[in-house]
Amino acid sequence: MRTIKCIIVALLAFVGLQAAAQRYMLWYQKPAADWHEALPIGNSHMGAMIYGGTHREEVQLNEETFWSGSPHDNNSKEALGHLQEVRSLIFNNQEEKAYDIINKYFIKTPFGMKYLLLGSMFIDFPDVKDVSNYRRELDLSTAMHRVSYESNGVKYTRRAFASIRDNVIVMQMEAGKKNALRFKVSHACPLQTRHQVSNHTLTATVSGVGHEGVPAGLTAECQMYVQSDGVTTDHADYIEVSGATEATIFIVAATNYVNYHDVSGNPTARNNRTLATVKKQKPQVLARNHIISYGPQFNRVSLSLPRSAQSDLPTNERLARFAGSGDMEMAALMFQYGRYLLISSSQPGGQPANLQGVWNNKENAPWDSKYTININTEMNYWLAEVGNLPETAEPLFAMIGDLSHTGAKTARELYGCRGWVAHHNTDLWRIAGPVDGATWGMFPTGGAWLTTHIWQHYLFSGDKTYLAKWFPVMKGAADFLLDYLQRDPRNGWLVTVPTVSPEHGPRGKKTTVTAGATMDNQIVFDVLSQVLRAAEVLGTENPLPKESAEAYKKALSQLPPMQIGRYGQLQEWLQDADDPKDQHRHISHLYGLYPSNQISPYRHPDLFTAAGNTLTQRGDMATGWSLGWKTNFWARMLDGNHAFQIISNMLHILPNDSFAKDMPDGRTYPNLFDAHPPFQIDGNFGVAAGIAEMLLQSHDGAVHLLPALPDQWSEGKANGLVARGGFLIGIEWKGGKLQKAVVRSTVGGTLRLRSYVPLKGKGLRAAAGDCPNDCLRPADIKQPLRSAELKDLPLRPLRKVYEYDVETRKGATYKFTCG
Repeated sequence: MRTIKCIIVALLAFVGLQAAAQRYMLWYQKPAADWHEALPIGNSHMGAMIYGGTHREEVQLNEETFWSGSPHDNNSKEALGHLQEVRSLIFNNQEEKAYDIINKYFIKTPFGMKYLLLGSMFIDFPDVKDVSNYRRELDLSTAMHRVSYESNGVKYTRRAFASIRDNVIVMQMEAGKKNALRFKVSHACPLQTRHQVSNHTLTATVSGVGHEGVPAGLTAECQMYVQSDGVTTDHADYIEVSGATEATIFIVAATNYVNYHDVSGNPTARNNRTLATVKKQKPQVLARNHIISYGPQFNRVSLSLPRSAQSDLPTNERLARFAGSGDMEMAALMFQYGRYLLISSSQPGGQPANLQGVWNNKENAPWDSKYTININTEMNYWLAEVGNLPETAEPLFAMIGDLSHTGAKTARELYGCRGWVAHHNTDLWRIAGPVDGATWGMFPTGGAWLTTHIWQHYLFSGDKTYLAKWFPVMKGAADFLLDYLQRDPRNGWLVTVPTVSPEHGPRGKKTTVTAGATMDNQIVFDVLSQVLRAAEVLGTENPLPKESAEAYKKALSQLPPMQIGRYGQLQEWLQDADDPKDQHRHISHLYGLYPSNQISPYRHPDLFTAAGNTLTQRGDMATGWSLGWKTNFWARMLDGNHAFQIISNMLHILPNDSFAKDMPDGRTYPNLFDAHPPFQIDGNFGVAAGIAEMLLQSHDGAVHLLPALPDQWSEGKANGLVARGGFLIGIEWKGGKLQKAVVRSTVGGTLRLRSYVPLKGKGLRAAAGDCPNDCLRPADIKQPLRSAELKDLPLRPLRKVYEYDVETRKGATYKFTCG
């Protein structure tokens, strides 16, 4: 292990991570007593939660394709026959009756399968007695977990990592005294499990489970191979090592899952191949491969914020003392932790990060740890583009591609529509029908929302080949919406019906079911507009039929405009039914503010003001994931201090779920996992995206540098963030003002810069007219309507901005300073 340590130090220097290693570290002075204190590692395919025990170590395991059930769909065969009845009832203001019919005929079990656990590997150390000098840590710069302590005069060290390149979890152990390492390796799982030991390999075969009438179709196998310089003895269901100085455990896992309609894989063959390859390599080579594959992803972005003496405390203590402190580096740690978790749970060729990423320790995970696509899955990937991790979004795109097939059947069978649809939830089997009841499930725009990520990837990358590949999927979502839209006889607008504003209903109604919820109107606007713009970009490479283009444009012209209600708020529904005292966690109608770009402070200051009023009415406290979204909202409101207040509200410690009643404001666990509560990883990803949004925005006609900098972040620097148009951004600031910006153009074209301070630099000229770079184009929306009961709407004040253009060449770097 000393050799490995030297290699790691050398590699850190090679990939430039030594400084990051000092800042981006979670560390603790005692082992984890609870899963929410254990630390996560992962390579997307597998996840592990490491407790860091001294007498007994636990490594809780997951494999990303181990879910309940088997290939199936959840499409109702009765919905289509009642669709027109439901629409008529809603248009006649009888939503409650429509709700009952939807629940009876549209919502059919199963409601989605559940993400399963693989059990835990246990390592017992019988010789360890009293312990001193204990430390466990997770170094985000290397994705290495380390435990060290002393017992009986011997120093013990363990290091673990999950290799993306070699598809293996490796745990290395070392005793500071020769032959002083003795331990036993076993495995346990609450699911039906068969154990076998052969050739120093403990194999656990875990049986899958059926769920909601869908039979089990998957079996998982985990192999744990033990290598040591001592005596290794195989027993019936465990492996024992004695007289060792160094030892290594290699963990591989697989299931028989091939894809959402094929479970013919052979997990034993897969594991044998992986383990055979791994056995041929020395542990130090595996460590090198791991850092070489992980490091370049993580190291693309750095963020430095003001430190304090508190920054050097153990992580759980830093978290507990964060409120009111000067430990701004904690926010930088949360940002990089979000990036670490995304790298570790979502890699090309794998599954997307689910509601808990890739980590779950329960037989029945909260909300089944599925893909909730009325906000949570989308939030998981807001960080991918701006955070310079575009490859992590590939599993999401693959899932969208799968849904375009399963959802085409759902669109035909439930609604008689072309194209494809997915509602508010899906799973490993890519179900596309509504689940859980009309309150939640009657959300027909979940799949459409997902396709906006395809367009955003193009805006950030300028990759036309990629856009051409995914254009048919975008068009399929648009075609569904075109068929699903109905003319509302009450106002003449084209609206989605039936639908819901996610999980929230209007005042005066006893149901969420409605027509033309504001969020739906905004999503429809984006999807139709983006298909039209994509067709312009692709031209003859992927032509859009003239009749389709004309139909999309006509539909766009007949969508409801956004409306400002009697309380100065952005209306969530067509009717002015918002309750200004309602602080519901979902603020879905602000989709147009973020992640969309339909609400602009410069083009529609009245809508911008209404969005701010809505946010104020909804309050600053919420569930963990909602705080993640609110951070982005307030960043888009150009209010850095308010965005930071939301971050501060999130950084309240919750020791574990049993403390939830006694600590109602707890929103972050000791291991920095987000607390809904319970754990949902979307809050981690959401707040990380929000921090990036505070530093850089590029959605509204320009690349805005430091748009929402809070007073507490008086100085700092960030490098490697990405703006639309393919611009890599480096910024430094002092005294709350931009000092220097370095921009590398990866695509070329016009760069329009927006800043609160004058800038100077070669080729810089004052901007005039609309930005010619189409990737920075703002949204062109209808004028909003305003309630006749609203007497006055004082507009939110805006800071003076300076805008400049510079022509860039692909691959060239440009430097600008405060003028």
